[in-house]
Amino acid sequence: MLGTVARLRRYPVKSMLGEDVDASAVSGHGLAGEGAASARITLPGGKSIWSTDADADEILSALLGQPVTLSAVPAPGASLDRAIPEAVLHEGVTAHVPAEIVEIGAGAPPGTFVDFAPVHLLTTSTLDRIAELSPDRTAHPERYRPNIIIRSPARGFTENDWLGRELRIGDELILGVIARTPRCAVPTLAHGGLPRDAEALRVLAGHNRVEPVELSDPEPCAGVYAEVLTPGRIRVGDPVYRA
Repeated sequence: MLGTVARLRRYPVKSMLGEDVDASAVSGHGLAGEGAASARITLPGGKSIWSTDADADEILSALLGQPVTLSAVPAPGASLDRAIPEAVLHEGVTAHVPAEIVEIGAGAPPGTFVDFAPVHLLTTSTLDRIAELSPDRTAHPERYRPNIIIRSPARGFTENDWLGRELRIGDELILGVIARTPRCAVPTLAHGGLPRDAEALRVLAGHNRVEPVELSDPEPCAGVYAEVLTPGRIRVGDPVYRA
């Protein structure tokens, strides 16, 4: 056994803060409620709106200072800017740095609104190792935006060894690990009450620079991406095995 499910998180609106759930169905598109057609959004100050409100786009555009349109599915050919990690560390987390263009959902079924793959896993052993190497001795999972946090008895960046393997979680769910998760500027940003912190990336750049997939260039990594081979239900406390 590799460990047990310690925490489940889903992200109803991409790039916003997630929410914990005790259990979830998992389909080829990921956890139920990810990229939801209808989601409640809590704004700074505590006011809430629904993504389906007629004025939701207007409110978010005013808040962010630029035009925003909420959508339940990505536009054809949708992409995102991924900041170059070395530039972030060299220039600082507030600087404008070079970025590469990445296709959204390249490792997921069409129409899936995720960065790369439907499921993102992270272990407590990786979080513990990041904390050990960080000046303030902390590591917050919210910075790395996992769907499944696995409580692992191993030490170090243990999920590096899962690339290409199948994982069975609980009685039904089977995942196939397709990539280690490369990191850019996102972990360094403020997340809710967490302030900006360049160490969330600098630790990985100095201590876990590995190939995201075989024969690719090494990058700072933490966690792994997976595709759903057999859909099923997942619960906190479920055992995790190599399938």
